[in-house]
Amino acid sequence: MEVAITFPPLPDPHAIAVLLLIAFALVLFTREQIPLETSSLGVLAILVAGFAVFPYTASDGDHLESIDFFNGFGHEALIAVCALMVAGQGLVRTGALEPVGRALAKLWSISPSLSLLLTLLVGGFLSAFVNNVPIVVLLLPILVGISMRTGQSASGILMPMGMATLVGGMSTTIGTSTNLLVVSVAADLGMKRLGMFDFLLPAAIAGGVAVLYLWLVAPRILPKRKIRIEDNSPRLFVGHIHIEEDSFCDGRTLQEAVEKTGGQLRVAKIQRGERVLVPLSDVVLKAGDRLSVQDTPENLKEFETVLEGRLYSGDDPVDEEHPLSDADQQIAEIVVTQGSPLEGRSLSRTRFADAYQLVSLALHRSGTNSRTMRKDVGDIRLKVGDVLLVQGPKERVHELKASREVLVLDADGNQFSTTGWKSA
Repeated sequence: MEVAITFPPLPDPHAIAVLLLIAFALVLFTREQIPLETSSLGVLAILVAGFAVFPYTASDGDHLESIDFFNGFGHEALIAVCALMVAGQGLVRTGALEPVGRALAKLWSISPSLSLLLTLLVGGFLSAFVNNVPIVVLLLPILVGISMRTGQSASGILMPMGMATLVGGMSTTIGTSTNLLVVSVAADLGMKRLGMFDFLLPAAIAGGVAVLYLWLVAPRILPKRKIRIEDNSPRLFVGHIHIEEDSFCDGRTLQEAVEKTGGQLRVAKIQRGERVLVPLSDVVLKAGDRLSVQDTPENLKEFETVLEGRLYSGDDPVDEEHPLSDADQQIAEIVVTQGSPLEGRSLSRTRFADAYQLVSLALHRSGTNSRTMRKDVGDIRLKVGDVLLVQGPKERVHELKASREVLVLDADGNQFSTTGWKSA
């Protein structure tokens, strides 16, 4: 009796090619030096070109054309997700929800426990109608600032808030992109289309239990983590070095003055009478010129001695009666977020100091030692999650916060110390 031996069919070569392309895409997505947009476009181009060169024919005779890969971009679920993201980004850019955030911030000074509950409820309610990302962007700097000022665990506040926005998104069909996709696919398969609030009741019951857990239990079992840069970064002060007659700088170029200080002198501008000169290296300094510099008090006094000049703060010479002042200066922490213009670029390349009139004092990267006031800080390629300590006029800090290009932590009225932020 002969037994027929059957072998499983060979894998489809197109399927194998697509799986290999997926593996290649995963590798590309881990390359930090390649932008995510470039990787995605490259993978799509390879997929389309591959099926154009090697057409695919199904068992029933249907042909898969390259144009078919673009049909998904016209799907109603994808369009709805994109529209919600646009609407959410509009809320972030215009600051439409900031009054809500400010109201919650005020309540924290009255009753932290009740404020946490209201934050969870507000975050969950808003995320039922808007993508949860802008809600998190709204609440994140407020809650981080509260954590810094009150000494509460940042994880005990931020994690419940983030989870509450996910819970709230379950209650409506537009709350999350997953809901939109499932409802749309179910309708395509012939099922009755679900209304916007059809599963509100079960979601509300589950969400109520989840909010109670996030309010009463989660903050007590989460690890205690504080947000800080474990480094001591001195403030920078603006001063003017007056060039005295027959001093070292009198009749010498700015380059010679910089070399005299060991390359540490950074001149923002040169005031000569009513004129303001550009601080070019070949500018010849004269008696009566004022060099506008910004540095630590120790360095400014050293420049005064080395250059044989006179250090001024405003119109008064710096002495015991007229010490250096950092009026209108504010120190703030900014976090590099995904999609920020700083992501993958250095401060020097983006001309951060020129664009925002802010000075970078320190850079903190998780898992590494903080870098403080070093020349190479401006040349480091920034990553998502990097924290920069910056100083500048309060108006400039508020402008950067309003631009939404980075996450500016709420540092009003705070100063930096070796143990992190503390109230001034």
